[in-house]
Amino acid sequence: MVVSICVGSACHLKGSRDLVELLKNAIEKHNLSEEVTLTGSFCLGECNRNGVTIQVDGEICPGVTVEEFPEFFQTKILDQLGKGAT
Repeated sequence: MVVSICVGSACHLKGSRDLVELLKNAIEKHNLSEEVTLTGSFCLGECNRNGVTIQVDGEICPGVTVEEFPEFFQTKILDQLGKGAT
């Protein structure tokens, strides 16, 4: 699975740095480093939304915030990898 987080100007101002850290920590906590590749990306075309845009295996997930991160990680990463509700 490839997870790309926008680090362009707009998303940077909306907290992409914090989300990068949350993603890195969650990937490590769940021992997913062999299954998930985390990359940075420039504009993914959803800058008009609140929050940060993250792409998961080609699916654009706009408006992710620190507060919404746990649900995002569960549904878009753990559930997709078949690791849900552990």
